[in-house]
Amino acid sequence: MEVKTSLLDNMIGVGDMVLLEVLTEDSFIENLRKRFDHNEIYTYIGSVVISMNPYRPLPIYTPEKVEEYRNRNFYELSPHIFALADEAYRSLRDQDKDQCILITGESGAGKTEASKLVMSYVAAVCGKGQEVNKVKEQLLQSNPVLEAFGNAKTVRNDNSSRFGKYMDIEFDFKGDPLGGVISNYLLEKSRVVKQPRGERNFHIFYQLLSGASDDTLKRLKLDRDFSKYNYLSLDSAAVNGLDDAANFRTVRNAMQIVGFMEDEVQSVLELVAAVLKLGNIEFKPESRSNGTDESRIKDKNDLKEMCELLGIEQSVLERAFSYRTVEAKMEKVATTLNVAQAYYARDALAKNLYSRLFTWLVSRINESIKAQAKTRHKVMGVLDIYGFEIFEDNSFEQFIINYCNEKLQQIFIELTLREEQEEYIREGIEWTNIEYFNNAIICDLIENNQNGILAMLDEECLRPGTVTDETFLDKLNTICAEHQHFESRLSKNSKFLNDHSLPHSCFRIQHYAGKVLYRVEGFVDKNNDLLYRDLSQAMYKANHSLIKQLFPEGNPAKVNLKRPPTAGSQFKASVGTLMRNLQTKNPNYIRCIKPNDKKASHVFTESLVRHQSRYLGLMENVRVRRAGYAFRQPYESCLERYKMLCKRTWPHWKGPAREGVEVLMGELPVPAEEYSYGRSKIFIRNPRTLFFLEERRRQCLQELATLIQKIYRGWKWRTYFLRLKKSQIVVSAWYRRYAQQKKYDKIKSSTIVMQSYIRGWQARKLLRRLKYQKRCEEAVTTITAYWHGTQVRREYRKYFRANAGRKIYEFTIQRIMQKYFLSLKSSMPSKSPIDKNWPARPYLFLDAVHTELRRIFHLWRCKKYRSQFTEEKKAVYEEKLEASKLFKDKKALYPSSVSQPFKGDYLEIRKNPKYQKLNSAVEEKVLLADVVNKINRANGKGTARIFLLTKKNFVLADQKTGQVKASVPLPDLTSVSVSTQSDGFFALRLKEGSASAVKGDFLLSSEHLIEIITKLHRIGATAADREQIDIDISDEFLVQFKQDKVCVKFVQGVAKNGNSVSCKRKNNRLLEVSVPTKA
Repeated sequence: MEVKTSLLDNMIGVGDMVLLEVLTEDSFIENLRKRFDHNEIYTYIGSVVISMNPYRPLPIYTPEKVEEYRNRNFYELSPHIFALADEAYRSLRDQDKDQCILITGESGAGKTEASKLVMSYVAAVCGKGQEVNKVKEQLLQSNPVLEAFGNAKTVRNDNSSRFGKYMDIEFDFKGDPLGGVISNYLLEKSRVVKQPRGERNFHIFYQLLSGASDDTLKRLKLDRDFSKYNYLSLDSAAVNGLDDAANFRTVRNAMQIVGFMEDEVQSVLELVAAVLKLGNIEFKPESRSNGTDESRIKDKNDLKEMCELLGIEQSVLERAFSYRTVEAKMEKVATTLNVAQAYYARDALAKNLYSRLFTWLVSRINESIKAQAKTRHKVMGVLDIYGFEIFEDNSFEQFIINYCNEKLQQIFIELTLREEQEEYIREGIEWTNIEYFNNAIICDLIENNQNGILAMLDEECLRPGTVTDETFLDKLNTICAEHQHFESRLSKNSKFLNDHSLPHSCFRIQHYAGKVLYRVEGFVDKNNDLLYRDLSQAMYKANHSLIKQLFPEGNPAKVNLKRPPTAGSQFKASVGTLMRNLQTKNPNYIRCIKPNDKKASHVFTESLVRHQSRYLGLMENVRVRRAGYAFRQPYESCLERYKMLCKRTWPHWKGPAREGVEVLMGELPVPAEEYSYGRSKIFIRNPRTLFFLEERRRQCLQELATLIQKIYRGWKWRTYFLRLKKSQIVVSAWYRRYAQQKKYDKIKSSTIVMQSYIRGWQARKLLRRLKYQKRCEEAVTTITAYWHGTQVRREYRKYFRANAGRKIYEFTIQRIMQKYFLSLKSSMPSKSPIDKNWPARPYLFLDAVHTELRRIFHLWRCKKYRSQFTEEKKAVYEEKLEASKLFKDKKALYPSSVSQPFKGDYLEIRKNPKYQKLNSAVEEKVLLADVVNKINRANGKGTARIFLLTKKNFVLADQKTGQVKASVPLPDLTSVSVSTQSDGFFALRLKEGSASAVKGDFLLSSEHLIEIITKLHRIGATAADREQIDIDISDEFLVQFKQDKVCVKFVQGVAKNGNSVSCKRKNNRLLEVSVPTKA
């Protein structure tokens, strides 16, 4: 039987905040502390999950945990993020409801890790298969890529997301993932050029310098030393627990899995390197003749390397840093940039380059992970977006981030109330209106199209004339002065006489999370997000393929004088799209809280947690859940859990579950106003009622446990007694059997001893009689033998004396031969056929035998040696033997060829692609392929030719082109002529009148002459359809060249130009070959 657990079993504190008996902020925080101290980092508020960052790994995300929460009711087990992920996935799969999971909280509260856990759980529980696994792997591996380029180390978090991410994961009707779409929001690109103290730039810069190979860094013109780059902060370059080198390898592997091509990865790394190089470009002032100042680059080395990486002309980019072109209608005006403006242009280019690269990365990942099928998909959205930020110095980025969190809080309140109201209506329970703080007034202050802060900021940016941050603040003071959530020095809500924390250049907004002080410095510039057109056009002129995609506005053919939208308006539109998307889906909430600012485990800072719980609106969420009924449960689950409290429902209820619950609650002392019956659930108003049920259940379980123990103990001891009784009977039976067997064995042993003694006495008596009889018979036989011997010796004595000498001689010879063979056995030579050792002859009369034995032994070991040969080796030795018969003592070149093996195919014509054309022209197996020199009769010079020999013909081909020059059938070859010298010349004599003899005979030269002629001779000897080729060895022979016969004469001469053989034409009828004599 399966043992079912519940949220209410073995509770540490309260697993669901709705069940707090006394709901105050102190009891709320104390419950969080108690659970956190016992490593219970998840707590519910109804269907909302509160997640505390433990700042250390916990063993609660194992595959076993995944299986434990799979297909289980949300409240069936203790609170866990897997329970929410499973509830969302099953609602999507089984009820066809699109889901979204909203993860919010401060920076460092664990939002990114929470989104990873949700995605990993969904990947683990959905379907399997090669294609499905590929999609899951791509979805999961998109995280390391985006984290490397979009996350950074901050004072609050070592892996803080500096951009917002919303991922829609698309599923088919079975619940298997098909793909996904990622949307990114407001990358904090100002971090590229400047980081607050104690923080780092984006991870990818440090990972590239730490983990890339030396060859890669050399190709990117980078150095591993962080201190050489102005854009990298040095005080926090190394982070404990972060291995940048290993993370770089992880990112490269993830990009490969997601689907990035190698050239795309290289292009991305080149742009990252270009941003680092861009930060090292510095400017110096230079005065012009008209009195104006302009900027010049100090050291152009970094500019040169950056231009080489991006394929930009150095002069074009250098001019873009020094001049700015302003276009108005048909006019163009070029103005010089001073040093401050040049630095602004440099940083603007760096920010835009990195920001556009990040946007391209997101688009490229979307191309790889998007669903291929065109049918309607089920969608689960996961929102991981920056949390509410309150820093010492809050600027435009914090203002935009906090605006987004205001919108998320607004939709959270709306959807939570709507969900609660819909459940009451669905169950037929009367709905009670709940009062709560509506932050729509704050959202309107920021986003109102007429008087909103963003609208006024855009209006100020577009206004002609002098526009500064101070004029923007003056405008806010004028329009928002009376707004109850806006404060400044000049507004009516500020008490500047007493509040010295409000400087002149700042304004304060009362957010739902608390008051935040914003410094207006940089608001106008950051909202403009201005990049000079000259820089855009310079980037577009790059030969780098990716750069052209990132700066399309730089195309001179598509010049647009319309001002681009501001950063604030773009983000406002993105947030609006996100809100509309979220409202179409069923929401699931994860509220992340960080327990301390030190990133330390086991540390719970009460004030910090209290502040986060306030601005996350957790207490309001609990009040919303408790406003009507604090707890609700399906009738089946309620009856299964509490059926033992009523005798009529225990142990089994036969009717419908609702009737069983009504019978159960009717017999319990619970007032009727404390609960209500819905259509499928029972609603309990007060937590104390639930705790009363739990206490009664605990008491009842104790009584049932006692009863079970009593029955079990009675059964256990009764069974023990019966087993003892049965054992005693068995032991008694076995003992009686044993005693009788021992008695029988003793009698049997005594009988056997007596029998053995009697049989022994009888046997000994018989033995004595038989021995006496045998001695008598042996005595008679011995006497008879002696007598017969005496008679025979007397008769044959005369014959023995006559043959004694011959018998002694034969015995002596026999002994000598025996000794000879034994000595020969011990002194045998080795089995090598070339070993000529043989033992000395011991006696003269054994000379013929000794010689014959030596011959037989040699023949035997030769046969043994030959039996080890393979067919190929045997053929080689046969060719060597044939060569010996043909040339030994006839040609001086032969001795040097003996040690050289016959390879045959010296050109490896079958394997070498160079001779593929020639190989296809020869259809038969090539027996020999070598390079020879064809001798020209006109001048005696040699031309390199490829010589191929098959069983039917020989071929001469051009060495360079492989073109066949001549193909001669072997029947047309009559003889071969060679000299007696050590040269490699030979003449192939062709049959007169044959088609091959039109151009005459061939005079050739080769280093492997012996092998060529031997193979020719063997082919002729083995062929049955033609005569054997004659071998003519002479120092003077005739060669037929077309119509003329030329005499080839070999003479010995002095070596010239080394030790080579030379051939010269003496006259029309004589070619003289000079062979150098050996010293």
